[in-house]
Amino acid sequence: MATKGPISYWDYIKTDELLALQRGLANRDAELEDDEVMFIVIHQIDELWLKLALRGLVTARDLFKQDYVPDTALAKAVRGLDRVTQVFRHATDHFALMESMTTRDYLGFRDKLYPASGFQSAQLREIEIVMGLRPEQRIPLGHETYLAALRRPDGQPSPALERVQARLDDPPSLREAVDDWLYRTPIEGSTPDQDGDERVVQRFVDRYLDAQRVESRSLARRAADAALTSADRERVSARYQREIETARAHLWAEDRPAEERFERMRIRAAILFIESYREHALLAWPRAVIDTLVALEQAMVVFRQRHARMVERVIGQRIGTGGSDGVAYLDRTALEYRVFVDLWATRTLLVRKEALPRLTEPEAYGFAYRSDDPD
Repeated sequence: MATKGPISYWDYIKTDELLALQRGLANRDAELEDDEVMFIVIHQIDELWLKLALRGLVTARDLFKQDYVPDTALAKAVRGLDRVTQVFRHATDHFALMESMTTRDYLGFRDKLYPASGFQSAQLREIEIVMGLRPEQRIPLGHETYLAALRRPDGQPSPALERVQARLDDPPSLREAVDDWLYRTPIEGSTPDQDGDERVVQRFVDRYLDAQRVESRSLARRAADAALTSADRERVSARYQREIETARAHLWAEDRPAEERFERMRIRAAILFIESYREHALLAWPRAVIDTLVALEQAMVVFRQRHARMVERVIGQRIGTGGSDGVAYLDRTALEYRVFVDLWATRTLLVRKEALPRLTEPEAYGFAYRSDDPD
């Protein structure tokens, strides 16, 4: 849209309006201590970072929820998801600045926050929803659910609650969209719409498990040889046997109801297939997508962990301003708010390149050039 005339830098980014937003509950900036202004500025910057992250996640989700995702679009998806990763890394760096504030400095204005809490960041809740955090994974703030905490103090709906509710009403999540995309992955040249696909996938899984079993037993023998006592050898042997059994249960999706088992099995097999044969041209970008999603979730986990350590350093084990368990709550979210668990689990199953089963349809994963010009 064309502008009406020349425009200044400060008009374009609304500098004056932006700089007038750091007063908290005061009428003038001069009524605030420097620490309180810093506290407000950092949280406002974080909300702007979250706005960028949310846009990037929605764009990626919209790309993967298509019935057909063009291979040429995967580079854009990787670039966008990498940007979200960088956003969380930059937001994590802000905690060092927060730690320049002493406990006594913070206590000087902390009472103003009651009963507000960072738990009420609607954009972070939106990000969790778009990523694919399941309702049953939610950790209550205290006596409230996360949706109840987004209401106004008098119990009425707030714009924050309405935004989060709108996200809940806008499926699928990025995790669900990526799962659907992974489910359609050609495995040994076979796709879900082809006859015999289930047999092909099961045969690939069994061949891979055979290779993984050989690798695990080889490592078990080496570890047992290095053990100092017979009891140590038995513990090592049992540990590697559990690794073999866990791998089989995971790939055969034994943790899922019978009616969901093959679908989840195919998704997990696809992740393993892409990771294992990533040198093949048509698997390179799908593997980049997987790796970028892992990096993104890692950045979010580190963000939560760093937040917890900053809070512990500044206020110790105090109850949060919104009534949460404070540091304990933050530590639990870092541990339990995981979305792409199958992508992480595959890391445990991977074997050396030399130990991989040979592809039976390698030509299906190379670049093919076809000219319509008979000359």
